[in-house]
Amino acid sequence: MDAIDKKLLRLLQEDTKSTTAALSHKLNLSVTAVYERIKKLEREGIIDKYVAILNRDKINKGFVVFCHLKLLQHTQELITKFEKEVIKLDEVLECYHVSGDYDYILKVCLKDMDEYRDFLVKKLTTLQHIGSTHSTFMIGEVKNTTAYFI
Repeated sequence: MDAIDKKLLRLLQEDTKSTTAALSHKLNLSVTAVYERIKKLEREGIIDKYVAILNRDKINKGFVVFCHLKLLQHTQELITKFEKEVIKLDEVLECYHVSGDYDYILKVCLKDMDEYRDFLVKKLTTLQHIGSTHSTFMIGEVKNTTAYFI
């Protein structure tokens, strides 16, 4: 990956809907060269996918909770089972297996506290082998980006 690829990736992360013509102008390359570079980055798996990032508040998902979970046991079978189940929960946007006092941190986005309570009681705590949970609620968002600095 050269400096032009890195600049191209920064531009695509800013606006994935940029046309190859607009990108070629910014990179001082031909449209074909830009197209070929993008295809190469896709083939190599550097560009994983293209998505639309939604405004949480506009879709009534502005209540953000970071839920820390501790499992009762740490066998490979139970970890695999838990991970397969948590992936199915639509309210969970992100799930990380972490070190420290808790085993997992989930990022959960919902409408409000009532919806979170419902999610916690009817979905999350019904998963087997959860020992404890600890919820932290977002007060304000300081930084939220999907762009990597390359």
